[in-house]
Amino acid sequence: MEHLKGDKNQAYDPWNQKIKIQHMSCDFMAYRKVCDAQAGPLDGEVLRCSGSLELDWDLDKEELQEAGPSSERTQMQHGDCQRSGCSDPGPDPDPEFMEPIQNSVSVSPHGRFERLQEDPNYISHFTRTTGHKGQRRLHCFIVRYFLAGVGIFVLGILVGWFIHTSSKRPTAPPPESSDLLEELLRGIKADKIDALQKSFSSLAGDSEESRARYLYRQWVGLGLTDVHLYNHTVLLSLPGSTPNTITDRSSHQCFLPHGAPCDQRGPTDLLKHQFSYAAYSAVGSVQGEVVDVQYGSVEDLRRAKDSLNLTNQIAVVKLGQAPLLYKLSLLSDFGFRGVLLYIDPCDAPPGRNIWHEAFRVTLNPGGNPSFAGSGGSLTSLLVQPISAFLAKTLLSSPSVGQGADACTLLSMPPNTERKKITVTIGNQMSYKKIYNVVGCLKGRKNPDRHVLVGSRHDSDQAGGTSAIMTQLIAALTEQTKQGWVPDRTTVFCSWGGTALGNIGSYEWGKDNSVVLQSSAVAYVSLNSPVQGTETLQATASPTLLQLTSDIQRRQLLSCIRGGNCPGPNVSSFQLPGDVSFFANELAVPTVEFAFEQTKAESTETTGFLSEAQFAAQSPEKLDPLFKFHETIAKMTAEAILRLVSDPVLPFYPLDIVLDVQNKLKDKNAVLPPLVSSASALRDHAAFFQSEAMRPANDPKERDPSHVRMLNDVLRDLEKSFILPQTPAGVFRNLLYSLPGKTPQFSILKFSPDVVLHCSVTSKVAKHYAPNKDAFCNSAKNQTLSLILRALRSAERLVGFGLDLFQNYPGTTK
Repeated sequence: MEHLKGDKNQAYDPWNQKIKIQHMSCDFMAYRKVCDAQAGPLDGEVLRCSGSLELDWDLDKEELQEAGPSSERTQMQHGDCQRSGCSDPGPDPDPEFMEPIQNSVSVSPHGRFERLQEDPNYISHFTRTTGHKGQRRLHCFIVRYFLAGVGIFVLGILVGWFIHTSSKRPTAPPPESSDLLEELLRGIKADKIDALQKSFSSLAGDSEESRARYLYRQWVGLGLTDVHLYNHTVLLSLPGSTPNTITDRSSHQCFLPHGAPCDQRGPTDLLKHQFSYAAYSAVGSVQGEVVDVQYGSVEDLRRAKDSLNLTNQIAVVKLGQAPLLYKLSLLSDFGFRGVLLYIDPCDAPPGRNIWHEAFRVTLNPGGNPSFAGSGGSLTSLLVQPISAFLAKTLLSSPSVGQGADACTLLSMPPNTERKKITVTIGNQMSYKKIYNVVGCLKGRKNPDRHVLVGSRHDSDQAGGTSAIMTQLIAALTEQTKQGWVPDRTTVFCSWGGTALGNIGSYEWGKDNSVVLQSSAVAYVSLNSPVQGTETLQATASPTLLQLTSDIQRRQLLSCIRGGNCPGPNVSSFQLPGDVSFFANELAVPTVEFAFEQTKAESTETTGFLSEAQFAAQSPEKLDPLFKFHETIAKMTAEAILRLVSDPVLPFYPLDIVLDVQNKLKDKNAVLPPLVSSASALRDHAAFFQSEAMRPANDPKERDPSHVRMLNDVLRDLEKSFILPQTPAGVFRNLLYSLPGKTPQFSILKFSPDVVLHCSVTSKVAKHYAPNKDAFCNSAKNQTLSLILRALRSAERLVGFGLDLFQNYPGTTK
C-alpha cells in the first residue's frame, strides 16, 4: 500500500474503511473515496461521523497543501475500492470523472479544517457501495447503544442512591441529657405500675414457668431485642408433706413453728407451713437441751461454753447482727446439733407484730446446690425458724417490757431449768426447673459493654418488682422510638429461684462469666424495692456512692409526704439477693434503691433481718397509690440512664480510697503498711480523677479510644478487692461492709472473733494446741496481708492507667 506523500504517518485501514491520522487527537476526518459500480452513474456522497464524535483539530495550512498531487489521491481512492470487497470492480473509472480535492480548500483564520460539506460549491459524483455503508452504520449503532446502556446504568445507580437516601428516616438529633431525663421520668407513672401489678397479681397462683413466659411476651411486645427464656434444672429444698414440729419432752406438748399446738392446725396454717422452714437444712430428729446463745456471737458462745456442755445441744439464737451462715458455722464448731432461729420483738420493724409469725430462711449461699451432701442438706445442723412467742416459751423468758425508748430482749433467766425438746424436720428435696428471662436494649457506640438490671419473679416474694421492671422497659423503649439510642447495652434480667439462694442469677452468671468479666460494667438491683414506707435506703458499692447520693438527693426534692424529708441515706452494706453473684464473683459495681420499714439508725441490729422471708404483703396494701413504687422506678431509671449514656462511666476512684481509709481509722488494729498503702492509693486516685477523667468529660478534648481505655480502668478497679476466701456469709468483695456504727472491713470485724474463737474451741486450733496463740495470730496477720495485697493491686491498676494516658498520642501533657 502506498503512503500519502508528505505525511508518512497517514495509513490506510481496509477493515474500518477509513484513513487514520495517527498523530492527531481526534476521531474521524471528513474524506472522500471512490468506488466503481458495475452499472449506472456514480453518485457522490459525503462521509461523515456521528456528531457526538466530531472533534476539532488543528493543522497548519501548509501541512494541508503537502497532501500531494491529485493523481496519487485518485490511485489511493481506487485502491480503497479494490480492497473494500467489491464483487466486480469493473474497469477503472474515467479520470474525468475523478474530481480531485482542490488545494484551495477554504481554511479558517485559525488554521483549522472546514469540512467539505460546508463548501456550497462542492458536489460529489461518486457513491459508496451499500455493503460498506451498512457496516459503518452498524458500528455507529453499536457505539450509540453502548453509550446509551452506560448512561442508563449510571442513571439507574444515581436514581437508586437518591431513593435509598431519601427513604431513610432522618435521624433526630440526640436530645440533651437533662431533657431526655425529664422525658424519661415523665413516662413513669404510678397508675401504670398499678395496672401492671394487677396483671401480675392474676398470675400469683400459676407456676414459675407461666410467670416467666408472661414476662417474655411483655418484653418482646415492648420492643426489647434478643429476649430469651432460659431454664435450669436445679435441686430445691421444699417443705415436707407434714409440718416440722418442736416437742417439749417433759410436758409432751407439740408445737408448730409459729407457736400453735400441733393439734390445733387451722385453715391458714398451710400458708404458714410454706414459710416455716430452713431450706437445705439437715433432716430428721434431734433431742437436746435448750441453750440460749442470744445473737450467736463468739462472746455469747464463750459464756455458754464456760457453764455448759454444748455438744449435741439445741441452740436458740436471734437473727441479726451477723450473717446467718457465719453464725451457723460457729454453732457447728462449738458442737451444737440443732438450731432454732427467731427474731426478737425489739428488733422487729416498727408497727409489725411478729409474735406469732415464723419465717423462711435459706442456707444456700448461691447457685444450684446439686453438689450438696447426704440428703441435699448444706449443713450438719437441723435448723428451724420459730416465732418469738415460741422462743419465749422455750426460754421461759418473762414478759417483754416495751416502752417508748426501751425494749427488753428475750432471754433465759439465770438458774432456770432448761427444757429438753425434740426437733423434727421433714424437708424434701426435688429437682425442678427454674426460669430466667433476659432481654437487651442494644447500645450504639459500645454495644459490648453491658449495664445489667435485675429483678425477680418469685410468686411469693416478688411484690411489685416485676411491675417496676416492666414499666422501666416501657419508658426506655419509648425514648428509643423518639430517636434516642443508648451508648451501652442494657440487659434486663428477671431471675427465678431467688428465694432459695439466688439460684437463677448464679446459674446464668456462671454460664456467661467469661463474657461478663469484660462486658459487665454495673448491676442495678430491684430485689425488694418496696418493703415498707418508713425509710428510703440506697445501697451501692463505693464506686457508685457519688452517683447514688446525687440521684437520691434529686428525688427527695419532691418528697412523697411533703414537709421535712430525710436526707440521703447511702451505704455500702452487703446486700441480700441476686446482687450477690455480681458483687462477689465479678466485682461489678452495684446499686439498689428500696423503701424499708426499719429506721436508718437501727441498721446495726436489723441489717440482717432481711434474711428472714415472711409471707409478702401485697403491694396494694403497702402502697395503695403506688407512689413509693413510682419513686423507686424513677430513681432506678435515672441510674440506668447515666450508666448507659455517660461517655465516661460515673465511677469515682477517689470515693473508693476514702471508703478504704475510713475503714482503717483504728490504726492500732491494722499494720502500718496498710495505712501507707492506702495513702499512696489516694494520691494516685486523686491524680487519675483530675488528669485522666477530667479531659475525657470535656467534649472538646474527648477522644473515643481514650474514653474507652479510661472506662476499662474504672470498670476493673473493684476487681482488685476480691478476696479468695472469706468467713461464711461474708462478701468476698472487701468494699462491702457489714452493718454497724463503726465502718470496718468485714473480715477485720470478724478477726477478733477468730482470735477469741481460737482461744476457746477451734478444731483447727486444737490440732495446733502446742502453739495455739501463734496459729491464731498468724491467721489474723494473714487476713491483714490480704487487704494489703488488694490495696497494692488497686494502686498498680491506677498507676497503669496514668502511664497509659500520659503516653497516649492524643493526650496533651
